[in-house]
Amino acid sequence: MTNLLILPILIPMLMGVILIFFKDSKTIQRIVSTISVVLMLIISSYITYTVYVDGIQTIELGDWPAPFGIVLVADLLSSSLIALSSLLALVCLFFAFQTFSAERERNYFHPFFMFLMVGVNGSFLTGDLFNLFVFFEVMLISSFILISMGSKRYQLRESLKYVIINTVSSMLFIVAIAYIYGITGTLNMADIAVKISELEQTGVVSVIAVVFLFVFGTKSAIFPLYYWLPHSYYAPPAAIAALFGGLLTKVGVYTIMRTYTLIFPHDETVFQILLILGGLTMFIGVLGAVSQFDFKRILAVHIVSQVGYMIMGIGIFTNLAIAGTFFFLVHNIIVKSALFLFAGVTEKITGTSHLKQMSGVLKTHPYVGWLFFITAISLAGIPPLTGFFGKFALIVAGFEAGHYFVIAVSLVTGVLTLFSMWKIFMTSFWGEVKFADPEGENKKVGKLLIPILPLVALTIILGLAAEPFMQFSLELADQLMDPSQYINSVLKE
Repeated sequence: MTNLLILPILIPMLMGVILIFFKDSKTIQRIVSTISVVLMLIISSYITYTVYVDGIQTIELGDWPAPFGIVLVADLLSSSLIALSSLLALVCLFFAFQTFSAERERNYFHPFFMFLMVGVNGSFLTGDLFNLFVFFEVMLISSFILISMGSKRYQLRESLKYVIINTVSSMLFIVAIAYIYGITGTLNMADIAVKISELEQTGVVSVIAVVFLFVFGTKSAIFPLYYWLPHSYYAPPAAIAALFGGLLTKVGVYTIMRTYTLIFPHDETVFQILLILGGLTMFIGVLGAVSQFDFKRILAVHIVSQVGYMIMGIGIFTNLAIAGTFFFLVHNIIVKSALFLFAGVTEKITGTSHLKQMSGVLKTHPYVGWLFFITAISLAGIPPLTGFFGKFALIVAGFEAGHYFVIAVSLVTGVLTLFSMWKIFMTSFWGEVKFADPEGENKKVGKLLIPILPLVALTIILGLAAEPFMQFSLELADQLMDPSQYINSVLKE
């Protein structure tokens, strides 16, 4: 089975190369992309099942044993995120089929979509820091192309900011890798964890941990490193914004979860910093969302505040907090992507994303309005949807650990999130119709809703089935909080 671990990376890589040669054939590109993503979803789901039943799976590429060779590692965290990212890729791909022009698809959308998945899946699976850097760069280059595709002035301006800031972050990543290699002599994450636990120079380790926090914090868009995100994620079309908003910042959160549970689990200073940054990210982000009156801008800024909950959970650093962080991360990937797609649907209906110019969608397209309403209240944390249970676990963990102030901030953030979602619903969906409703638009919009329905269904199902999913999250947290399981699986000790 372990040979399957390479396929979530190998399939999109090979298919991306093949698709370059068929850029002028829309039909071939769509068929190949769809088959590739469906295969990734099936394989990653099977990997997740195998890891859940049989434990952590590893593969040593080139038969070089760890820590000397490249190793891929699938535990509950990485395998489940690959499965979820494959599902999200499939949803966004089908939405793109409905909304993208033939010209955009011919301009290498499909190859770079595949290469983006190479970077995402590789980041989740890799077991060493240098290859994490490589997959980050693959993801960065692909996302830069996808953001700027269309060559509108606004897109090019914001994509330039995006690439400059992330390039600086990548340079610091290399610096952090050099520091950690200098004190441990290895880049294998399991081996680094063993050697750092034996070091007496805790001050040096803390400095390296903070540098990594800056790098991964930029990727995650935490305070005060979030400034690049709202405008960059507003620029691309809905299908790309949904993929980015749901997935890319979560890769940064994943790397923080991975490195600080495996490599730096004993550095209390860093976890205190994470708590403070989590609270600030939540509050500053939600204030930005409340102040906006554009559908897509509100959603883009909300990415920041929602990441704050995850950073808070990692900072609390108990089994329940890590389980709640994973539950909330899965919820946010599903719901945030769905909301961006709903923004694309309403923009197609009304011709604008400004709230005050799109009143009355509920009267002309009630099914769009109520499906959006379900997703919006899930983001706000209303039971019995996924957002409530993820936040509830984090709040209980915070109270048990005595972090009352940051929990109070999270509750205020939840209320303001509900206010901003209610503002969208009442302003754009409620009220009198302020836009033209062309004949046949209902049928076209109905097709656009088909790829969104699985995401809406998931936030309902996982909310109603919160107990078994929370049990899975707790088992995942136990695995993360016991680094010896990961270390022994990689180093064969």
